[in-house]
Amino acid sequence: MRVLITGSSGQIGTNLAMRLQAAGHEVFGVDRRANTWTDQFDYVVQDLLTSTAAGMAQAWPRPDVVVHMAAHAKVHELVSQPHRALENVTMAFNVLEYCRAQRLPIVFGSSRETYGNLPQPLDSVSEELANFMTAASPYSASKLAGEAFVYSYSRCYGLPYIVFRFSNVYGRYDDDIERMERVIPLFIRKIRSGEPIVVYGRDKLLDFTYVDDCVAGVMAGIVALAEGRVKNETMNLAYSRGHTLIELVQIIGRTLNVEPDMQIGPTLVGEVTRYIANISKARRLLDYAPQVPLAEGIPLAVAWQDSFHAEFKVKG
Repeated sequence: MRVLITGSSGQIGTNLAMRLQAAGHEVFGVDRRANTWTDQFDYVVQDLLTSTAAGMAQAWPRPDVVVHMAAHAKVHELVSQPHRALENVTMAFNVLEYCRAQRLPIVFGSSRETYGNLPQPLDSVSEELANFMTAASPYSASKLAGEAFVYSYSRCYGLPYIVFRFSNVYGRYDDDIERMERVIPLFIRKIRSGEPIVVYGRDKLLDFTYVDDCVAGVMAGIVALAEGRVKNETMNLAYSRGHTLIELVQIIGRTLNVEPDMQIGPTLVGEVTRYIANISKARRLLDYAPQVPLAEGIPLAVAWQDSFHAEFKVKG
């Protein structure tokens, strides 16, 4: 099977491309920036904001499935730069136009941010609870809009899809300082060096997903969509257990054998403050079974970061 991945230089895109290739599939990537992690799969540097369906068809080998991961993804950055949220919608629209012209199924990478801050705290959040009225930020609005376009293209043009809503994916290939500093590699770096860290939101409760679990779910979805076994479904992909940011910091501290210098600040504007995924739908449709709890995933993330920086120093 040939799979085309947009956002192929990002964390999920890179891990997914390498796992697909290892499983014997052909992979072609598209990103607006070069992949700094690996040269093990083919890709083009291309801006999806200015690409047309015809131009994409000329530049890309025709795949069996398109996986659209490309997006600006830092919530608080899109609060201060909301035009980038609109760019997310434009990129999704342009890729959907390509899929419509080529009659290709699409896997759309969405987010737990589509749920916003629900009025009542729940033990877990199921897919039907996403609502544009609870959009907490321009980023969440961009994902809701992207999903709406996917659903409309399915209804109007018969485009098969799977939408995956991701939640705090961490692990290998997430230490990309120049593009976007994620909270876990940021905390690991600062705690290791003895710098103070700020936890924004004492009671914030989130569902952290190790990248291998996320990629396993996406791969199962790609195969099921290509084979026609599963289509036109929206699913949460997460571990389905909540941890506060304070618990996260404590796990990192234990892993590094360092006492964190932690300060507590108010929750940032636009951030979701509580989310635990109900993953029963992904379990039922894709046999999705995440394997890595946070207490095991953080040591893996630390080990990868250590090996990456050691390799970087050798190359430097």
